[in-house]
Amino acid sequence: MATGLEGRCRVFGLREGEPLRRAGLAVWRHVGRDRGASAISLAAMDLAPGGKAGWRNRDCDEVLFVLAGEGSLRGDDGEHRLGPGTGVFVPPRAPVAIENSGLHPLVLLTSRCPDPGPEILFDAAPSREEASLPLRVVRFENQPTERAGDGRWFRVLVDAKTGSAEVTQFVGFIPTGRAPDHFHEYEEVVCILDGEGRFWSGDSFAPLSPGTCLYLPRRQPHCLENTGAAPLKLYGLFYPAGSPAARSASR
Repeated sequence: MATGLEGRCRVFGLREGEPLRRAGLAVWRHVGRDRGASAISLAAMDLAPGGKAGWRNRDCDEVLFVLAGEGSLRGDDGEHRLGPGTGVFVPPRAPVAIENSGLHPLVLLTSRCPDPGPEILFDAAPSREEASLPLRVVRFENQPTERAGDGRWFRVLVDAKTGSAEVTQFVGFIPTGRAPDHFHEYEEVVCILDGEGRFWSGDSFAPLSPGTCLYLPRRQPHCLENTGAAPLKLYGLFYPAGSPAARSASR
């Protein structure tokens, strides 16, 4: 069950609530303007083995991330393999066609910024007047490691270098311990990939484990505490774009 913390922060499960279901695809919409966010969205998608799904992006940047499973994505420049740790930048009005070629569900996260609302334009092809830029596929293992000054490190998948001037998508690692409270000048969504910990917003907190997701409003003091022996691994996406290393200390 979703947990509300101080400052409108929310903690929720990956498949919490009733999904939209369509021909082997299940979509759980967790964050969006209709749910209190300013501009960011987050939804989880499960595509069944052998399933196919197609939609056209709205007039916004869409960013996908593969959590589990194997599949392929078809773009104007050909077919791209999808696997865990793959990030995809979908430009405005670009068509998306995904197929699950594995034996298990293909699990993805998707965010659209600025959020156009909950409607998904399934199987809608763009007109000639709506020509779009090509999709960009980025893999975690191919990205350089960057370090922050407090022991954190991360790899950026999608940002301006990939073609998105709106959002930054990254995978980050937090060492054992609790960092000082801080805030960001952006709105953010997070999904825990590995490890255990606590998410603090002011004096309130919620436990973290793989599959736990977070919504963080802009300028809300918070911190993530790693209570385990290994690094806490997380997926993050924020709007507007910037550096995952940037943060402001709370007073």
